[in-house]
Amino acid sequence: MSKELFDLSNDVAVVIGGTGVLGGGMADALAAAGAKVAILGRSEERGAARVKAIEEAGGTAMFHSADALDSDSLTAARDAINSQLGPVSILVSAAGGNRPDATLPPGSNFCELPKDAWNGVFDLNLVGGALLPAQVFGETMLEQGRGSIINIASMAGMIPLSRVVAYSAAKAAVLNLTQFLAREWATKGVRVNAISPGFFPAEQNKALLFNEDGSYTERGGQIIGHTPMERFGSAEELSGAVIWLAAHKASSFVTGQNIVVDGGFISTTI
Repeated sequence: MSKELFDLSNDVAVVIGGTGVLGGGMADALAAAGAKVAILGRSEERGAARVKAIEEAGGTAMFHSADALDSDSLTAARDAINSQLGPVSILVSAAGGNRPDATLPPGSNFCELPKDAWNGVFDLNLVGGALLPAQVFGETMLEQGRGSIINIASMAGMIPLSRVVAYSAAKAAVLNLTQFLAREWATKGVRVNAISPGFFPAEQNKALLFNEDGSYTERGGQIIGHTPMERFGSAEELSGAVIWLAAHKASSFVTGQNIVVDGGFISTTI
């Protein structure tokens, strides 16, 4: 019975941002649980590598180039996935990130934060990271009366971390949209939840956390000092949360929730 709870063999899953470290790890986990997985992203090279790894592990996967900020691009991807793998029943929206000009170094002036930088971070994380994917793929799920949408938010959306003000605010908006959609679609067979990772080293934040010799930067050391587990997370440690939320039997009464995977970091701030 427990194995059946997490069986995704009748599902088609889309992972937007599946070419990245965290999104790719979640794509691997979904495929291992039996889902047919479509990787969406802008890097064909990394997408093809992820598909190859999944197929070599015995899974089924495809890559489709897509821009999460372009609804026409997402619609074209959806139609291709439907034709090749079948209708999508699981959506993981893992597109997102920050940009240097939207970050406030120590001593900088918030009043001088460029509006274009703010808008860019909001577009990437809210519009491309949750809104448009939910509209495009949610439409199919509503027609089927069955689906699970998992938005990748951030612990930064729950507390206003220093320096990354635009990113924190955008991820807070993702959490709010997640709850709105959960309420709107609760009686229509579509569940909407979020996962908020803590600090997971990846390409975009590696220099922030580590020195070239592998030691912690000042910022990295501060984070470790506030993390009860005294380490950063690894991509595979998001697998359990994403499979649980994706599995229609295991989490059939779960919607509008935010699952925090952060080694206890949030517990030191409340």
